[in-house]
Formats: sequence, C-alpha cells, structure tokens
Amino acid sequence: MRLKSFTFAILALAGLAACEGTDLERGLIGAGAGAATAAATGNNVAAGAAIGGAAGVVCDDLTPGICKDK
Repeated sequence: MRLKSFTFAILALAGLAACEGTDLERGLIGAGAGAATAAATGNNVAAGAAIGGAAGVVCDDLTPGICKDK
C-alpha cells in the first residue's frame, strides 16, 4: 500500500512540476516533493528524492500538452 501511495504522489507532483521553466528547476522541485513524500510515508528519503528528481526532469517530455511554452 505504501508503494501505491508513493507512486501516486510522485505522479501527481510531477504533473504540477511540469510547468516550471527548465529541467533543473523541475528536477529540484521533483526531488523535494519525492523526499517529502517518502518521509511522510515512511520510505527511503534518498530514493524518493532520486525518483522525484527524475520524474521532474522528464515530466515535460511525457506530458507536452499540459503546459504551453512561455
């Protein structure tokens, strides 16, 4: 159940991070969100940060229609 909650939270937060300007910004937001989610669900914080950071970097590539270029 924890993995399911963790995965859902990462995907939801990656969607929110998709509108930031650069891959670095999205990666940092994703890493912070992943670490916070992992800490809240009792999972490995470093792994959560790594997964969240990776999701933040690639979320604009996976969801190109959600945000428009500024």
